[in-house]
Amino acid sequence: MLLQSIQSDSAERVPILAAHPKTIEEILRAGFDGLTPAERRLASHLLRHYPVAALGSITHLARAAEVSSPTVMRLAQKLGYSGYTAFQTAIRAEVEDRLVSPLVKHDRWAEGVPDTHILNRFADAVLGNLQATLAQIDHAEFDAVAALMADPDRRIWATGGRITHAMADYFVTHMKVIRPGVNLISDMSNAWPPALLEMRPGDVLLAFDIRRYENNVLQLVDMAADQGAEVVLITDPWVSPAAAHARYRFSAQVEVPSAWDSTVAIQVLVETLLAAVQRLTWPETEARMKRLEELYARARFFRRVK
Repeated sequence: MLLQSIQSDSAERVPILAAHPKTIEEILRAGFDGLTPAERRLASHLLRHYPVAALGSITHLARAAEVSSPTVMRLAQKLGYSGYTAFQTAIRAEVEDRLVSPLVKHDRWAEGVPDTHILNRFADAVLGNLQATLAQIDHAEFDAVAALMADPDRRIWATGGRITHAMADYFVTHMKVIRPGVNLISDMSNAWPPALLEMRPGDVLLAFDIRRYENNVLQLVDMAADQGAEVVLITDPWVSPAAAHARYRFSAQVEVPSAWDSTVAIQVLVETLLAAVQRLTWPETEARMKRLEELYARARFFRRVK
């Protein structure tokens, strides 16, 4: 389907894209500059809470975005849909599509793949994911998250799902060297109450959640936000429902020719975030690292290279 041109205030047709992008989120970002002020306010709300915001009634969406229901209708039509119902149907189809099992994902990739070696196809997909992910990151938001995590008055917590909990563990292992007050929350639900008991307003919770989204992560993020934690969510292009409770959200591309999603772009985000916090806290971090190296040497923790 081709993306219809977006009409400006002067009733002039302004072509935005020649072809329909992959997701409605990409359509909104690509056409944002051609929208009216009210439509931009609506689009901004949709992007901050995508796709959750569009799953309710038109009245609820209009009220949440502080626009009128006709504005919602106009935006849906300018994006190429006959009305809000068709727009919402497309959103729901995306939600269903992102929840597919690894078996279905494999079947999709196995059909019509290029006749090249898997190393080449996989590497091409990963590089594409990384480029697309970095292109969508708002630098001001990224810097704001790094500043939050560099604030010594805030403690940092991290958690993830069945697969992404390894990302949380990796993050915590390194961040503990950079600064104190960093905690990994177990992916077992019985570990949440003690963690939430210690969580203070203003603390930072870094949560990872990619398809298929897990209820455990959603519940923890919801409760942490209720306690006043600043939630930072790293998710995929289809966006975890936990985004409704997150102050900051970064979406990483994850599609590769495999039955599983790739976490390479997520890893780059994590390592870049670690580097950014380290830069902001370097005098304190340098002292911590020197002391840690002394402790490693005293304990003969590492093998010496002969």
